[in-house]
Amino acid sequence: MHIPTLEFQPGTPKVQQIVDALSAAIDQGLLSPGSKLPSARQMTEALGVSKFTLIEALDRLRGQNRITSSQGLGYFVALAPTQSRAAGVDLLPQDLTSVLRRSLIGASLAMRPGAGHLPEHWLQPSTLRASLRQISRSAQLRLTGYGDPAGYLPLRQALQQKLASQGLDVPVEQIITSSNTIQALDMLLRLRLRPGDTVLLDAPCYFNFHANLALHGAQVVTLERTAQGLDLQALETLLIEQRPSVYLTTSVLHNPTGHSFSPSQAYGILELAKRYGCHIIEDDLYGDLHPDPPLRLSTLAGPEHVTYLSGFSKTLSANFRVSYVVTTAQQAASLTHMKLMCGGITCEMLEQLVCSTLNDGSYHKHRKRVLRDLLSSGARVAAWLHGLGMTLSQPYEGGLFIWATLPAGLDADALAHTALQQGMVLAPGTLFGYAPSRQRQLRFNVAHTDDPQVMAAVEALLISAG
Repeated sequence: MHIPTLEFQPGTPKVQQIVDALSAAIDQGLLSPGSKLPSARQMTEALGVSKFTLIEALDRLRGQNRITSSQGLGYFVALAPTQSRAAGVDLLPQDLTSVLRRSLIGASLAMRPGAGHLPEHWLQPSTLRASLRQISRSAQLRLTGYGDPAGYLPLRQALQQKLASQGLDVPVEQIITSSNTIQALDMLLRLRLRPGDTVLLDAPCYFNFHANLALHGAQVVTLERTAQGLDLQALETLLIEQRPSVYLTTSVLHNPTGHSFSPSQAYGILELAKRYGCHIIEDDLYGDLHPDPPLRLSTLAGPEHVTYLSGFSKTLSANFRVSYVVTTAQQAASLTHMKLMCGGITCEMLEQLVCSTLNDGSYHKHRKRVLRDLLSSGARVAAWLHGLGMTLSQPYEGGLFIWATLPAGLDADALAHTALQQGMVLAPGTLFGYAPSRQRQLRFNVAHTDDPQVMAAVEALLISAG
């Protein structure tokens, strides 16, 4: 039996291309069920890859039940599985907003100008895989027992140095890791809120903030965030009248607008929050994507007034969900206890991986390259959006997102619905807030949008809608 010829394309790992090609050959009947594949030596020669690359691809296919193997006999195409008598019922909500949220998180669509993370080819998958292999062979990796409830100590020490470079000096005991930022936020809200408490959010803001606060029974109030930041007089009025106990915000590269607070805005917000007893939770998930970030709120005020929350899902990989919290000593102890009680002990292998990238300098090099590429892509995408007649909320100065307003007469939800049917996921403004103006707004991810195929598809969509 001959395997299909394969011309490798740049931008996608060879392992994945081999998996895709063999899967397609099986689906098309070119490799029949039960048939024997050529030997590993024959396949490596035919494909022109190393034995390690081939074995990794075959292991993935075996894990997907596409092939089987037998010691001494080789690899075989798996027999066709028995079809279920009835299709599975999708019990999840099917409204446009819910479907779009799942599409933004998933990876099923080829074109993703509305995505919230970097494309895979912008990352360093080969470097990360090499680091994973090295860690898996290290005696420091504990294969039994749990990790440290507060998080892998060498990682927390590396984070301590990273934070110090931002101007935030804290003891390592006040840095607690979590599996992801939403889990960390959920734990913080459990500690700080009681049902019925009021929480202040920016408008627009990340859609999961509203969803998570609803689970806590919180009352949500919002304040419009523009290219000039917050109206401080309106903020003071809201603090007096609504008495929110927590303000959940992003000071650097706000999602979805890409806005960062100026120093004068930051000082004004902190002064009002202190005066009216409102604690700030600062979500800094995108801050490392700013070419010259202003001082964070946490740096200016310290953990007594601002709890800092960050992670690496937007810079290293959306699948390496290592995050961390910087807070007071008392709340750090409470978070550690909560991780123990709720099964939230983090994966030490992933924490060691992130620790390695911080300590060996590869994170710094990767970030520097990503910042350069984002500035180039952002400039092109901003000019392209202007050419399409869209209005940008502010000049592009870095980061992942551009917040754009469609020309009059176009509806973002309608465009997003049509785009989904064409294999493209957009991020309409209604995902991020409820004001009428959101109907004409879209969040564009510059890294995913800076692609001729994506741009052509968006242009065609606008022409058909106009």
